[in-house]
Amino acid sequence: MLLIPAIDLKDGKCVRLKQGRMEDSTVFSDDPVAMADRWVEAGARRLHIVDLNGAFEGKPMNAGVIKAIAQNHPDLPIQVGGGIRDEDTIQTYLDAGVQYVIIGTKAVNTPHFVNDVCLEFPGHVIVGLDAKDGKVAIDGWSKLSKHDVVDMAKHFEHDGVVSIVYTDISRDGMMGGVNIDATVKLAQAITIPVIASGGITNLEDVRALCAVAGDGIMGAITGRAIYEGTLDFAEGQRLADELTQE
Repeated sequence: MLLIPAIDLKDGKCVRLKQGRMEDSTVFSDDPVAMADRWVEAGARRLHIVDLNGAFEGKPMNAGVIKAIAQNHPDLPIQVGGGIRDEDTIQTYLDAGVQYVIIGTKAVNTPHFVNDVCLEFPGHVIVGLDAKDGKVAIDGWSKLSKHDVVDMAKHFEHDGVVSIVYTDISRDGMMGGVNIDATVKLAQAITIPVIASGGITNLEDVRALCAVAGDGIMGAITGRAIYEGTLDFAEGQRLADELTQE
C-alpha cells in the first residue's frame, strides 16, 4: 500500500487546511518544490498535489509550481486536483508531466464531463469524492449534496476512471484517525482501487489501513501528520510495505 504525501498549494506556498477552510490554514513551507524533493527522498512513490486556490476559483492558480515539481521528478506518478473543470486544463497538466488529474466538484455537478474526459484521456482520470455521513460534498466542501457516495463511485467506475480518492471531510486535517468503516464500505462496492484520504495521524492508522488493504484500498494520502511530525513518512511507508507485501 502506498503512503502518498499531500502538497496543498495556496498562494504558491505549501499549507494544510482544517476541514477545507481556506481561512484556517497553516503554512508549512514557502518552497513546495523543495518539499516535494523531501518526500521523494523519504521514499514517496507518488505525490498528491492540490491547488487550493484553484479549487475555490474554478481554474488553475498554482500551475507553475506544479509543473516545476513534475519536471523535477519526471518518473514519479503525480496526481493533481483543484480547479480542474475543462479539457484544456487536463491537457496542460498532462503535457507538464502530471500522470493523473483528479476531478472533484465538476464530477458531481456535471457527471457527463467525467465520461467525456475518460474517453479523451483514458487512464489519467481520477475522481475525488469528499463525503460526510455518506453524502458527497462539493464546492470546496462548503455544501453537502444529496448524492450517495457509493452510488456516485459506481457511476464513475462505469465511466472509466482509474481510481477514487475518498475523503471523509469530518476527519480531514483534524488528526483524528481514518474512517476505516466508510472507506472499506466504498472500496468493497466497486472494483477500481480506492485511495483513502483524511485523518491519518500515526503508525497505528497506517496499520489499520493496511489491515483492510485487501478490500481494494491501494493507498492513503497523508498531510498534516507528516508535516507536524506525528507520522514519520519513511517509517510509515516501510511499515506499509512490510504489512502488505504478498
